[in-house]
Amino acid sequence: MNHKIKSIISESISVKSNLLGDEELLARVSEIVDKMVTALRSGNRIYFCGNGGSAADAQHLAAEFSGRFYIDRDALPAEALHCNTSYLTAVANDYSYDVVYARLIKGLGNKGDFLLGLSTSGNSTNIMKAFEVAREKGIITVGFTGDSGGQMKALSDYLLNVPSKNTPRIQESHILLGHIICELVEEKYFANHK
Repeated sequence: MNHKIKSIISESISVKSNLLGDEELLARVSEIVDKMVTALRSGNRIYFCGNGGSAADAQHLAAEFSGRFYIDRDALPAEALHCNTSYLTAVANDYSYDVVYARLIKGLGNKGDFLLGLSTSGNSTNIMKAFEVAREKGIITVGFTGDSGGQMKALSDYLLNVPSKNTPRIQESHILLGHIICELVEEKYFANHK
């Protein structure tokens, strides 16, 4: 049992070590932070979406922005799109689960907002459809995916593709990257905060 536990931890460390060595991905994270701070200062919002465990991660990250991360500060305008279960189930039932996020982004999103979609495969239809609407509206898209980026690669303004094919290891790294973005946005946005 201990060998298996150590193997899982070692794999997680290896994935994060590969992230650490990916200078292009790190540069994308830095650019996302800069553009997100500019967007927030312009009155824009940050939206998150995902499915299953990735929906939980999306909600977690939205809460870090709208609640607080390290600094006791004002809320930032961020929300996870799947939290209104009446909306979600009505649209899934009356239309299709494939359009639950696209319809919300069409109604709520504005040019200059951010939409962060979390999908370990990069092939979640409902996220891809939301990214298509986002592109039409001038909303900046950030795809959190696994190694290949899947079909979301072509739809993402910024792709954060974790170098792994193992779902739990990808999800762990999505949270890591999301926390880094939140910490740096908070630090930069509230630079003069005491």
